[in-house]
Amino acid sequence: MKLRFGLAANRRHHERRDSAVFEWLLSSGSGIAQLGMEFVAVGRTCDAIQSSCLFPDKASLVRYPYGRDGGLMRLVSLVAGGTEHSEAVDGAIYFIDPVDASSSFPEALALKRQCVTHKKPFISTLAGAKEWIEIERMHAGMPPDAGTDSYFAYEDQTIALIAHDAFKADMVKYAHDHFELLSRFRRRIATGTTGERLNELAWTKGWPIDQEWVDPYLSGPLGGDAQIAELVLDRRCKRVIFFEDPHVARQHEADIQLLDRAVCTVGDSAVCANSLAMATRWARALERRHALVAGAL
Repeated sequence: MKLRFGLAANRRHHERRDSAVFEWLLSSGSGIAQLGMEFVAVGRTCDAIQSSCLFPDKASLVRYPYGRDGGLMRLVSLVAGGTEHSEAVDGAIYFIDPVDASSSFPEALALKRQCVTHKKPFISTLAGAKEWIEIERMHAGMPPDAGTDSYFAYEDQTIALIAHDAFKADMVKYAHDHFELLSRFRRRIATGTTGERLNELAWTKGWPIDQEWVDPYLSGPLGGDAQIAELVLDRRCKRVIFFEDPHVARQHEADIQLLDRAVCTVGDSAVCANSLAMATRWARALERRHALVAGAL
């Protein structure tokens, strides 16, 4: 079945030929064509892509209205499953400019929330969009694209592992299931109780008892999200896995949004997975990719 994604970008990311949307198409166009993907693109984002002549053959582009005319709101409906008059999408790519006021409009926030709720990928950065095409290629059974090898150089990367209370057990199980993959990273960091539980898990799996598997920071409400955001901004943490609970009101919502904004501020290098489903799809694809690359050596 053809992959179908919603696609939108704040003005900064499509107004110039060196903007994120066009860099993504130049670097990932061959993968998009191989997958034969379909994109439902909002207003000006679609217009900019069509005028660039960069959209790959063998893929399709459907235009939705301008954001001011409800285009992004309609994408939220497609993430939730659409209606009898519209077809659902498998996820959303939304290139976010964190200082663009429209990025905090209700429909923009709802797009992410519905992706998390319906266990679909929500991709908000250039680095994430480039990487995700390779993820989908792996799930489609294609051979690794050597041009994307640098995205997956784990030995030089730091990964942050964060989970809200309702998903801490899921994070521990996720780490258990993908322990070898996560252990390849140069460094792992986490907030509060999540870090404590992950270290306890690692010790049961034979990690040296005198070493921490993850470096713990403060809990989210006490500033842990802000501490990790600083590392992201300094490009010392390129990957965040954040199991968010979309169903509860959170007193430290501003801290959570701060971390999201930090990732988007350095979107050419940082990636965030906001749900167990997205992180699991990423991990399984990368485990397959690692096995194929290792087998070719």
